[in-house]
Amino acid sequence: MLQEESDLSLVIAQIVQKLKGSNLYAQLERQAWASLQRPEIKLESLKEDIKRFFKTSGWQKKLQNAVYSELSVFPLPSHPAAPPEHLKEPLVYMRKAQGSWEKRILKSLNSMCTELSIPLARKRPIGEQRELLNKWNEMGTDEPDLSLFRPVYAPKDFLEFQDSFGLNPSSSESERHSRIELFENEHVRIGQKVLAEQDSAAAQQYVRQGSPTALRAELWALILNISSQPEDILYYEQLKTNVIQHDLLVDSLIYKDVKLTASNDDYYFVFEDYLYQVLLCFSRDTSVLGHFAYNSASPPKSYIRGKLGIEEYAVFYPPNGVIPFHGFSMYVAPLCFLYHEPSRLYQIFREMYVRFFFRLHSISSHPSGIVSLCLLFETLLQTYLPQLFYHLREIGAQPLRISFKWMVRAFSGYLATDQLLLLWDRILGYNSLEILAVLAAAVFAFRAVNLMEVTSLAAAEAVLADISTLKVMPLLQIFLFATVT
Repeated sequence: MLQEESDLSLVIAQIVQKLKGSNLYAQLERQAWASLQRPEIKLESLKEDIKRFFKTSGWQKKLQNAVYSELSVFPLPSHPAAPPEHLKEPLVYMRKAQGSWEKRILKSLNSMCTELSIPLARKRPIGEQRELLNKWNEMGTDEPDLSLFRPVYAPKDFLEFQDSFGLNPSSSESERHSRIELFENEHVRIGQKVLAEQDSAAAQQYVRQGSPTALRAELWALILNISSQPEDILYYEQLKTNVIQHDLLVDSLIYKDVKLTASNDDYYFVFEDYLYQVLLCFSRDTSVLGHFAYNSASPPKSYIRGKLGIEEYAVFYPPNGVIPFHGFSMYVAPLCFLYHEPSRLYQIFREMYVRFFFRLHSISSHPSGIVSLCLLFETLLQTYLPQLFYHLREIGAQPLRISFKWMVRAFSGYLATDQLLLLWDRILGYNSLEILAVLAAAVFAFRAVNLMEVTSLAAAEAVLADISTLKVMPLLQIFLFATVT
């Protein structure tokens, strides 16, 4: 009991310390001072009166949402004597595997840099800055020669690396419509009430049943505690200025990825300009470095020219510490359907990344980490579809070789957008990525009859090549709740 109280006190102290550096804290402080001029604030009951003022004026709700937001990404409890690296990842072999993977990525990036004789970063000439600024909203029309650039890695490479480290386990119709319409109307009404209350915890509970299309953008922003203050817009503009002034090698990797993925996608090609804007700004955002406190990965470092190996001349590269891989832009693309103002789109994506998406391309023992998702996927298949699992293994069509790319990209680019957003509702609602593994297993269950007839990996891949027509929720419900016979 004493240990639990001690742990709770530590969590509270850390969250208070974090919030003290936020803009919200400064706003609360200003409001508290301003409230002293109000006639209802009495000196003899100062504390209670100010608390009552915060509650009636809505500031208490904003503080609650900020605390809830911090708790959603707070590291799992650990022993007080545990060393700092245990906060990032408690298992030694996972830390070693992640370290080896990072070295491989850096080697690939540096090799490309050397082969192409291109610096990791350079200041753009004034003329080039002016040209980029003029075409900021139409970068999709630009056709730079990217033939010599290659993605640093793809999901397939990541899977092969994990394998090498031994991390992967082997009524009438009219009545029915009437009831559905009644449920939907009631669901929308409750959603509007949740938004009116501006309660992050309530919004998170609500989206577990899916968001109405018209309310989704605001509900997600509430869950992620994104409010688009003037200083947030200014910060985005500062990132944009940084992009205009400096050219990074990773910019070409971003261009290449968008051209290879989203630009060729029937749903997302229209958002090409948004994707460049968001991802180029993201690469410069040093606030993203904060998530490495609870990420098993470490931000890559580079050195100022001529100072190789001298630690005081080391800088994080890219500035946000995240090297994009093949398919990275697909984390942003679906959000473009919900948010049409670039700075707001950027904030939502950044928060989604530091809460969820980073776990899909780093090696850790976290329940939502990609290694755990692989284990969950294979466990579900072996438990509920043992014949299918062993049939596919027997013919050399390891199920994980097919499903891994779905999970790494959170199914973006594989499902129809409306279905993908319903899936991401549940990720936000349950604050977990585990549903990705469940859906992957459900897809195999749905196509099980066809898969039992295939005799090769190529044939199995052909059966599962197009899953864009599948409906997410019926698929999950059948898989989770149907009687196993």
